[in-house]
Amino acid sequence: GYPAVAIAKMKLAFAALLAGSAAAFAPQEAGRVATSLNIGTPGSSWGATLGPSPQGGSVGDQQRILGQTRRTWQFPDINQELVEVDMTSDGRPMYADVQLWIGPDWTPMTMKTYSYDGYKRPLKCIIGTRNKQATIEVKNTGSYELPITCTAAYAKPPFSDLRNELPSKVEGAYVEGGGAVHSVTFDPTVEQAQILLKTDLRQLNAKVEVLNAPNNYKQTFEIFTNNGVLNSLYVVVDTPQASNTVRVRNIAPLEFPFRAYISEV
Repeated sequence: GYPAVAIAKMKLAFAALLAGSAAAFAPQEAGRVATSLNIGTPGSSWGATLGPSPQGGSVGDQQRILGQTRRTWQFPDINQELVEVDMTSDGRPMYADVQLWIGPDWTPMTMKTYSYDGYKRPLKCIIGTRNKQATIEVKNTGSYELPITCTAAYAKPPFSDLRNELPSKVEGAYVEGGGAVHSVTFDPTVEQAQILLKTDLRQLNAKVEVLNAPNNYKQTFEIFTNNGVLNSLYVVVDTPQASNTVRVRNIAPLEFPFRAYISEV
């Protein structure tokens, strides 16, 4: 027969093989498996998912919004009317839709926005809540790898005063419906411009384009609201680099004109 030493070695090897097989079928610790979609420590927000699910933020919370996802902010105070929305990125293009919700199924204002560089040309705007309990939704309509950062809060002075003060400082241009256009060009020394579009209670449907060369769009906004007084469009844009032109276009039918107030900040 085999020597006693050889038999002992064979028994040890067989026992090791059984232990390895059992370990292969044992439950693994959750969160420790690293894949191309889940690299990091357990509990990391970077998981094997398609992005965060919609969730609400409190007033003033800063939210990071991945492409094709959305965030909401609640505004319950009926004694406050103006909400400031700030949106930026880390230098990449920024695509977003902003909506005002009042009640379960009423969206009185929507705005589509684009910036070729959300760091150099962020969004800063004021949205009226009509003194109602309201929700602001921001949806990142860009691709997954183009995140944006957004904050929404009740507006405070001096920014909250700018919308109401601008018409007394600048003569408004009457822009007829049906595609009429109005433009203002700023010299390179101007760092920021402010734009206010409002109607006489009628609907407002307009597009704002910021250019720094012919047909070279750096930033655009497109708004629709059923009441251009309660939800007038007020935005502040950065104007870096060379001279910039702000061009507004009335895309509503002919019977829905608006006034455009445009100036440096």
